[in-house]
Amino acid sequence: MVVKKPGERKIIQIAHVVTDIDRAMEKYYSILNIGPWAVYTFAPPGLRECTFMGKASDATWVLALAWVGDIQFELMQPLSGESVYTHFLDKRGAGIHHIKEWVDDCQATIAEYRKKGIEILQSGKYDGDEFYYLDTEPELGVLYEIGNNGEIREPERMYPE
Repeated sequence: MVVKKPGERKIIQIAHVVTDIDRAMEKYYSILNIGPWAVYTFAPPGLRECTFMGKASDATWVLALAWVGDIQFELMQPLSGESVYTHFLDKRGAGIHHIKEWVDDCQATIAEYRKKGIEILQSGKYDGDEFYYLDTEPELGVLYEIGNNGEIREPERMYPE
């Protein structure tokens, strides 16, 4: 279990957008021995209040999570709708997409970034988790995600089983 002290900055995730999540899990597992992978489908009703570019979004995706020490590797494959993932695949193809920081207060952190002129590209909630992708790619070459690292349900499946 990853622990974070109040006020501590904690990078918690590195994420990769893929076109075939099963193949990607197998490759990460066989080449780097990263796994096991917990697989989730992010779609309603679990996924709620999803936005993209400031508007309500009906995007859905499947993701897989695996821990390496205190860092979570995440794989995402878009299923439907327009999202930061589909835009990334269209522009760059599969690859490293974002890094994520676990923050104490998402709304206060968003306000701090807005003061710097950084807006939210995509956001949503899944069970007790909330996430916000910041528009940092033009300056940093990668998106920065913030979130509360909230509790989520048990995975739909694991790889390897």
